[in-house]
Amino acid sequence: MNVDDFPWLEETHRMIRETVRDFASREVAPRAVAMDVSCDFPHDLFARMADLGLLGIPIPEEYGGSGMDTLAYVIAVEELARVDGSLSLGVAAHTSLGTYPIYAFGTEAQKRRWVPPLASGKGIAAFALTEPEAGSDAQGTRTSAVERDGGWVVNGTKFFCTNGSHAASIVFTAVTGARPDGKKEISAFVVERGTPGLRYGVKEVKLGMRASDTRVLHFEDMRLPPDALLGGPEQRGVGFRRFMETLDAGRISVGAIGVGLAQGALDRAVPYSRQRKAFGSPVGDLGGVAERLADMAVDLHASRLLVYDAALRKDRGLPFARQAAMAKLFSSEAAMRCTDSAIQVLGGYGFTREYEVERMYRDAKLCEIGEGTSEIQRIVVARSLAKELEG
Repeated sequence: MNVDDFPWLEETHRMIRETVRDFASREVAPRAVAMDVSCDFPHDLFARMADLGLLGIPIPEEYGGSGMDTLAYVIAVEELARVDGSLSLGVAAHTSLGTYPIYAFGTEAQKRRWVPPLASGKGIAAFALTEPEAGSDAQGTRTSAVERDGGWVVNGTKFFCTNGSHAASIVFTAVTGARPDGKKEISAFVVERGTPGLRYGVKEVKLGMRASDTRVLHFEDMRLPPDALLGGPEQRGVGFRRFMETLDAGRISVGAIGVGLAQGALDRAVPYSRQRKAFGSPVGDLGGVAERLADMAVDLHASRLLVYDAALRKDRGLPFARQAAMAKLFSSEAAMRCTDSAIQVLGGYGFTREYEVERMYRDAKLCEIGEGTSEIQRIVVARSLAKELEG
């Protein structure tokens, strides 16, 4: 079961699927286990993806991108996740979190300066929101940016920055004052690698997504020019809202990662269930195993439909925040169920590194946490229902 099940896909979607699937199977899959063990960031694979135009899929050509739509982008993320979660996460963080907000909310000058090198893959982007006191509650942001000498002086700490020290530019939030209602005025900024005062923590060693670079960022009297304020002076104080809009789009990407991981698990479970014999028949004919495989197929198909629906709504300019939250919520939990079932179908082999489903299981857990936990997604969906009822 894969995107061939959707005959309404356009030729560009089928083309991107074939391109990424071929790249993933030939150049990524043979290295996935080794990258998970070593935790090494695959610079060469990012360079190859840049050559293939995969690092700016939904960005217009005039800004260095491939000029495709969100659906094409999530299909690419899905195909990468099918063989390696870490690489798909790095691409998703670069595209939807690091590059997209500059393109969507930056001034024209900022777009021209930062987006083309990122969309063409000359540099990798990152996004920094989480802090020691600000995770799911991003209003708890304590990083500060103070106007001084015609620019900004930034102090604070950001946790769990994907692409970390490898990013050429990082979009982040900081408190720039207080609003009339007494709440924090949060603005968005862009900082480039090599800026004095930007310091990187050690690379986190994680349960899954181990080849993805995750770091703490320290801003220590970091001086930024005035044009580092994303969107210019008129966008001061709307950084929190812009980041929430960025996360809405990013959740579609995480949903696509979940779809890819579930597909990868099913890809391994079904052939094994037909080859392995027990009691004189393939184990796939046994009731318990057959039920698991059927449930995996249903979870996968439903996840893909939810993710594609959210992507299409975004492409058509329709409201998609609730749909993105539902897609992210369902597909991440479905990925956990599918990878768990794949391990069970493979039995002892599923528990070993060689058969890879244990890695997919570990990678899938991040999908339930990153870009808003499953609990947060349920709150987002419930609040949207209440708001709709209230009119």
